[in-house]
Amino acid sequence: MTNHKLILEDDFQDEFSLIAIHCSEESFKMAYMLNKNIPLRLVRKPLDVAFSDKGLEITFPIFEYEDERTYFLYNLVANKTKSLTVKGHSSGGLFKDVASEKTITTYLLKEFKNVDYFLKIASDYEKAPTRRLITAINEIEQVISAYIIDNNKIKSKNNLIFN
Repeated sequence: MTNHKLILEDDFQDEFSLIAIHCSEESFKMAYMLNKNIPLRLVRKPLDVAFSDKGLEITFPIFEYEDERTYFLYNLVANKTKSLTVKGHSSGGLFKDVASEKTITTYLLKEFKNVDYFLKIASDYEKAPTRRLITAINEIEQVISAYIIDNNKIKSKNNLIFN
């Protein structure tokens, strides 16, 4: 009897570029600044990117623009979100239940905890030219820095599937 060995490879082979953006502004303001300074028309999607982690429903705001002329799809997504958890426990004494609040920070890509936003550029036809785009993003006054991320360093690529 012969043994058969199945080799499972990573099936996430979409061609995309990922730009990390460091900026302390809110997500809607970041999208506005990109729209104003770069010829993009990012619009917030009706549904945020949602994950369930340790019983919490975690959402990340996402903005999208599809350039029909160049066939590029741009997604701006926040890397950090803060959730407020309330833990109630009985004191067993004179006073009623005691509640404690805790703020938890969750990351879309945990391996890049210092990044505030990601700009994902996807195309079915070619790789996006990012050099001019990164230069334009770095010229925005509120942006601290922007740079390209090597796709091989991304451990959780499944979190970047937004459809």
